[in-house]
Amino acid sequence: MLHDRARIYIQAGAGGNGCTSFRREAHVPRGGPDGGDGGRGGDVLLVCDESLRDLQSFKRRSHYRAGRGGHGAGALRHGADGQTLTIRVPPGTQIVGIAAPASGADDEDADLDEHGGSGRGGAARGEELLGRSWELLADGQTATLARGGSGGHGNKRFATPTRQAPRFAERGLPGEEGWLELRLKLLADVGLVGLPNAGKSSLLARLTRAAPKVADYPFTTLSPVLGVLDTPFGAHEAADRQLVVADIPGLIEGASAGAGLGHDFLAHVERTRLLVHVLDIAPELSQGEGADPVLNHATIERELAAHDERLARLPRVLVLSKADLLPAEQAHAVVAQWRERLGERVPVIATSSATGEGIAELASELLRRVEPARAERHAGPAGASQAAVGGAHGAELAAGAPSAPGEPQLAEHMVFRPGAGAGFQVEQLAPGVYAVRGKGIERLLARFDVDNDEAMAYLEGRLRRIGVIAALQEQGFQPGDEIEIAGVTFELDPSAPA
Repeated sequence: MLHDRARIYIQAGAGGNGCTSFRREAHVPRGGPDGGDGGRGGDVLLVCDESLRDLQSFKRRSHYRAGRGGHGAGALRHGADGQTLTIRVPPGTQIVGIAAPASGADDEDADLDEHGGSGRGGAARGEELLGRSWELLADGQTATLARGGSGGHGNKRFATPTRQAPRFAERGLPGEEGWLELRLKLLADVGLVGLPNAGKSSLLARLTRAAPKVADYPFTTLSPVLGVLDTPFGAHEAADRQLVVADIPGLIEGASAGAGLGHDFLAHVERTRLLVHVLDIAPELSQGEGADPVLNHATIERELAAHDERLARLPRVLVLSKADLLPAEQAHAVVAQWRERLGERVPVIATSSATGEGIAELASELLRRVEPARAERHAGPAGASQAAVGGAHGAELAAGAPSAPGEPQLAEHMVFRPGAGAGFQVEQLAPGVYAVRGKGIERLLARFDVDNDEAMAYLEGRLRRIGVIAALQEQGFQPGDEIEIAGVTFELDPSAPA
């Protein structure tokens, strides 16, 4: 069974805390502060690996966490950076940041924050990745899903001529975290589409060495099956060529609106370069007297166009399957009728998976119509580390990544950077209680221990330079009033020296 969808929770490593330490050594009076910085948390990377075929590994494990940064130590020893976590996915994988499941976080989620709570850092838990999207198409492409938190500064960093013995240090910040939905769209050269029981699985088994389920009773395939079509012996003009052929589960009327898992099945057609429409040459023999092959053909074409207009522009080959059910003269007449109906742009081939009729002709036609240069475009620059990242938070697309037919060719490198934050906002919650909102302000508070008087004095100076104190005073703030930032309430005395 092909696993083409998965949902995982990732968490980048938290930054290590800075150290509060003083040099204590014989014959060295007033050694001064020597606390080292904390290490940066590990990132979570995504790597495209062509040796993988589906998302089955994510069914066994759904939570991924990078290593946290080491804490600083005395003697100016800095903490080690956290270990980067690499997640491998098959080509054609799309990743989208989603909201947390409606049922809420499970018990395992409750222990994910190594700081003892992921509320520090500004963004709500698990929402940093919401709305971001990535897509990896070629082997070797990489994308950074979540960045590790920065490490805190040791007390050595805060030493000044007027603050020669700082007794505080910064905490490290938590890494980005959130839920992701993974969806695999097969990167096949040829897609077999048609109604259920049209003979797609039997045709794939004849064309390739794939072994899809084939039986002498009606049923429908529930997951796509891939096969590799090799160059026929003696076809020197297409030597050493291979095509990946995908058997797409049977589509029904309304598939573009989601009927019969239509969205799941149609997604695998989007990256193909050639569609083979498999049509039962005599549906009245298997579906009853009321079956109409023209209506069946129109139903599939309509659903493909409704799902994505690019699919309507893909080149086609019409395969009239089960030709052995009709006399040879009648089968030739049906082929002639379809050629007249569709025109010269759509080849019409009658095949029989039972007798092998038309299989070699179909294989040669597929090899002829699919561009030989596709594999070269798929590989991209040799040895290059490629990335394909989309969404509001950043994107880089390396040259050589294949685009779906009809899609505009992208530049060699595209970079999107987030805009600057909106600063901060001040509001009065109640008499003598004020709230300050802003991601940067919340991250600043997360750095310090509110129970440390020296740290709060330094924080007050930072807030004063940023302009927060002035904004509070404009709202009527008085010394001794309470301030709430990111759920933490404390008192400030702006009249005292910083």
